Amino acid sequence: MSLVKRQHTYKGIDEIFAKYIVHDEIILEDNLYFLYDLVRYFRPKNPKAVANITLRELLNHLIEFDTHRFILSDYLKNILSGRKFHLMTSDAGILQDSDFLYEVRKRISAKLLPYQPQKDTLEYVLNQVFYKENDFIWINKIPLTELIELMEILKIKDIYDFNKAESGPMSEILYSMGLLTQRMGGRSMETSILNMIPKYNHLASPFLGFENEFLEIENRLRKGEIQFVDSNDLNYKQLVILYNQCVELIKHAYKNSSVFGITLKVNQSLLRIRQQLDRIKILMDFLVVNEPKDRLVNTINLSLKLIEYNCYKNNVKQLVSESTQVVSYEITQYTAKTGEHYITESPKEYFSMFKASLGAGFVVAFLCIFKVLLSKANTSDFGFAVLYSLNYAFGFIVIYLCGFALATKQPAMTASFIIKAIEEGRKNQSTTEQHSAFATLFARLFRSQFIAFVGNVIMAFAVALLLMWLIDTTTGINLTDTKWPTLLKDVSPVHSLAIFHAAIAGVFLFLSGIISGNVSNKNKHNQVYYRIQENPLLKSAIGDYKSAKVAGWLEKKWPGIVSNFWFGVFMGSTHSIGIFLGLALDIRHITFVSGNIALGIYGANFQITGMTLFWCILGIFLVGFMNFIVSFGLSLGLAFRSRNIPLIEVFSLQKSVWKHFKKHPMHFFFPPNKRKSS
Repeated sequence: MSLVKRQHTYKGIDEIFAKYIVHDEIILEDNLYFLYDLVRYFRPKNPKAVANITLRELLNHLIEFDTHRFILSDYLKNILSGRKFHLMTSDAGILQDSDFLYEVRKRISAKLLPYQPQKDTLEYVLNQVFYKENDFIWINKIPLTELIELMEILKIKDIYDFNKAESGPMSEILYSMGLLTQRMGGRSMETSILNMIPKYNHLASPFLGFENEFLEIENRLRKGEIQFVDSNDLNYKQLVILYNQCVELIKHAYKNSSVFGITLKVNQSLLRIRQQLDRIKILMDFLVVNEPKDRLVNTINLSLKLIEYNCYKNNVKQLVSESTQVVSYEITQYTAKTGEHYITESPKEYFSMFKASLGAGFVVAFLCIFKVLLSKANTSDFGFAVLYSLNYAFGFIVIYLCGFALATKQPAMTASFIIKAIEEGRKNQSTTEQHSAFATLFARLFRSQFIAFVGNVIMAFAVALLLMWLIDTTTGINLTDTKWPTLLKDVSPVHSLAIFHAAIAGVFLFLSGIISGNVSNKNKHNQVYYRIQENPLLKSAIGDYKSAKVAGWLEKKWPGIVSNFWFGVFMGSTHSIGIFLGLALDIRHITFVSGNIALGIYGANFQITGMTLFWCILGIFLVGFMNFIVSFGLSLGLAFRSRNIPLIEVFSLQKSVWKHFKKHPMHFFFPPNKRKSS
């Protein structure tokens, strides 16, 4: 029978003892049912909501009934004696592979069908008894004094009380530390890691030094020369120094990610070493006893740690959080640098943005016409996906290379830039002025977005209308004479899923920013541009100067080209994917909506009702808002994640923005006139 299925509510601790101890003898002494029921008796329904957990009822019962105390003590010694746990302390909760997706799949699989260790291991006992992921939370709320009292009552030996160095908890700890030090030493010498720390390449590895120093301490413990280590021990002091050097080396590698770039695989390797260092530090503390009471305290802390490791060993959320933080930081660093150009301040910059947005609207108008022409092709849904994707991708790349501004590309590129203002605001202790810099910066961003919207919409509408007239005049063909009802209906927020489809476009805008930063980061790490610049074939063909120019141009433009290409693919293939999946998927982008409205109005020969025109205008506004808010919100969330800023900070930001809007509402739409200093 499964332990989890044995559900029974006990009125008191005495009922549990009465069930398993009959005539002063325990029944099922080799079974875990007794321990399982004791743990379940104290386990609260909501561990996070409970302030503390007390074992006083159990302690009083054991004090009152000596027989039960002896029986429980022998029972625990019997089921725990000789249990191995070295693999749990060296592996549980630590990355086992540098492949991020493989690690995620493995942990999800373990959640659905948990791995069951061998019955002679301590991990098996913990799996059966502390099987809930939140068990560590309430166990940690038991007062340390009560746990010490429980150990003294049951006369449980501490981890230092052993005769043979080959067996016992201390031997397991030493074995775990040995595994971790060897794994760290080997991983730290890989080329991908050494490339992140060039200044250490001519120095002796602190990881190898740490391993040698640890072996000295291990030999003394295993030979029985000492039972534990004093914190003033020379070997231990040297071990601590080398440990700190290992930590500094990994910190330096992470810091160099801004110089050399970093891939997800390298990040996983560094993260694995960092996790192993954290685990080593915890195990090092168990070697040290400075006072007699430390023996019991360390034994209890080891028990708590083992429960914690077993509970969190398959935690997917923590894995994703730790694995993506550094990479997301570097991605947002790139978009932050790029995003500076999207935020205007002076009237001159404001109108320059307007001109750039007119250029983007001009290109989009042609893309709208091309899409209508491509829709008449005789091909499959896959064929339409390819044609539409190439149309969008080519257009977006042209817009990017010409320096034009597509309005909705701004939020994904500027969110991380304004994080700087948020971080400065968090340092300000004054609640009234805490995020004033952010509010001012957001007003600049909003008016930049506003004028870009205006330029895109005006030019896309006007040029699309002009192109339709030219085509009709020269060929006598009205391209949208039958398609116009669909074009206008798809814009309406009440007659279609325009708002939902606009949100999908916002997600794609966010992803395009991620792709841009990731390509820049990965190419930097792989020295792609330097390899192009120094390529002997290219240098012999066009010369050193031109090779450097080509490499510099690609370094500046290639991430944006790739980003815009994939944005086009996302936009062009969504509808076809929706058809394949049987879902109402599509995209709505404010600039394309404007062009499509022009095509629809011309196709209807300008004979549309006032209500239809109203829904079209409202549709433009709502689509633009959803494009903006979704892409900006996701990008801001990523930026928050990369800087470890809590999402609750958003409420403070909202208050500051609203306060600034009430004081200077026009600053959100037009640049302020700077007064000349007297």
